[in-house]
Amino acid sequence: MGTASTNTPKPAMRDSLIAAAFQLFLERGYEQTTVDDIVTLAGVGRRSFFRYFPSKEDVVFPDHEQCLADMTRFLAASADADDPIVRVCDAARLVMRMYAENPTFSVQRYRLTREVTGLRTYELSVVWRYEKTLGDYLRTRWADRRDGTLRANVVAAAVVAAHNHALRHWLRSGGEGDPLAEVDRALEFVRATWSPDAVADAPAEETEDVVVVITKRSTPMWRVVREVESSLGES
Repeated sequence: MGTASTNTPKPAMRDSLIAAAFQLFLERGYEQTTVDDIVTLAGVGRRSFFRYFPSKEDVVFPDHEQCLADMTRFLAASADADDPIVRVCDAARLVMRMYAENPTFSVQRYRLTREVTGLRTYELSVVWRYEKTLGDYLRTRWADRRDGTLRANVVAAAVVAAHNHALRHWLRSGGEGDPLAEVDRALEFVRATWSPDAVADAPAEETEDVVVVITKRSTPMWRVVREVESSLGES
């Protein structure tokens, strides 16, 4: 999982820095590009860069902080009657919508992160923060369950895995197809697996009859067998 969009217009200078950074990353390589190179191409000073991005890594993932804030607000706004699993699935869709809004940028970022180990590590830290945000919400909703923490951790991880499976499939195709439909299918699998209805509809385990026979040690074995057979026949 990566970033989500916001309705607030982004400053033109911020967009210029992102565009300049990716142009240089594609031309020279990520490691060979410095912050000075980026601000020179964008025509601004270093101070302007760090006003928007704490580091060079952050310019690759420019919206994830906003996404985390949007996701947190979305989950906090849920009603008690909302299905918490449906809610976290909808929260994951916020991330996919951002990728779908700019397929070219999304594919470029995916290819860049596959080439640069440091960016993959950074991306994993972002994914962990999304998973923690979902897990925190679910732990609150399931605080009265004995298995609440375990269930919250497993479901949050499953939602993130489903989202990332759909996202990677779409990005590997070069941004072809409908990523929202891809993630819907993946998240429906999570919902169907973990929703209360799915658990309630699960087939009951078959139980075997247990017969206990109390008899004297001196009783012949054939008589014990007969008593067992008789008891099974009655049941």
